[in-house]
Amino acid sequence: MSAVAALALCAGTAGASTAAVEEPVTGPALFARGFTHGQVAVQGSILHYVRGGSGPALVLLHGWPETWQMWRGAMPELARDHTVIAFDLPGLGASTAPASGYDKVTTAERLREAVIKLGFRQVQILGHDQGVLIAYPWARDHPGEVTRIGVLESPLSGFGLEDLYGLSWHFRFNMSPAPIPETIMDDDDVPTYLGMMFTFSHRPENIDKEVYYRAYRDPAKRHAGYEYYRAFAADAENNRQNASRRLAMPVLAMGGQYSFGPGVADSFRQVADDVHTVVAPDAGHFIPEENAPFLTACAKLFFAATATPAPSTDLAGCAR
Repeated sequence: MSAVAALALCAGTAGASTAAVEEPVTGPALFARGFTHGQVAVQGSILHYVRGGSGPALVLLHGWPETWQMWRGAMPELARDHTVIAFDLPGLGASTAPASGYDKVTTAERLREAVIKLGFRQVQILGHDQGVLIAYPWARDHPGEVTRIGVLESPLSGFGLEDLYGLSWHFRFNMSPAPIPETIMDDDDVPTYLGMMFTFSHRPENIDKEVYYRAYRDPAKRHAGYEYYRAFAADAENNRQNASRRLAMPVLAMGGQYSFGPGVADSFRQVADDVHTVVAPDAGHFIPEENAPFLTACAKLFFAATATPAPSTDLAGCAR
């Protein structure tokens, strides 16, 4: 049995047993043994996280319109070699909403503060979508603390993200000034709107959509999500101004076969020196759920303490 096939069996078993379970905010996690929910106070927010495993810290940062739960299929296997810490971004999921500061530099500083309070100074980071935009300034501004980053399914603001605005109207809708989207989008509209977003997947049956419909039925959570988009222009300006401070640590840049493909790596080569290009097979935008076994196998290779040869050609870019 191949490494990816074995991980597929494990991920499939875990996913089947946890698909509809509503997780607590504190205490033992229900989706897998060995994980605990917790909260940590930072400047402007109380951040919710799920932690498990032991070893070097691997921080997981989700995208929009999701929460920490997008990582459930990968977390148990990643926790064999790492202390896995999956956050709800400030204002999303079970994390409280800051009054301001949704630009990605400020968000990265809040998450960094949380990690330090949890006892870790040095980290590795794996981000998806909005999590990519946060991982970059965290690594750029604190290169001595971030040893490796993995970025999934988003180019950077200022380096390609703007080129995507014409592909979907949700970009400019979410960026519209308050209270335009807040007024237009009611609680009952959430399944329709987010359901459209999940059509960006290749395997929508693998996404537990109801989890995210519940998470974004709260108007305060939707507002926070819009605020992350409204900060894109400031993010782009900051990224361009600091592009000369190139990332020296390795960057795993992964796009879905049916989504961005090698485009994520194309963006990061403009700001980083050691970019590993990977295309996730059989996946669209939501790689952690659409193909959790591939992501897990790739991440274990890339974030491993020692170099291990890739067991297959599609994982070649994942090796250290």
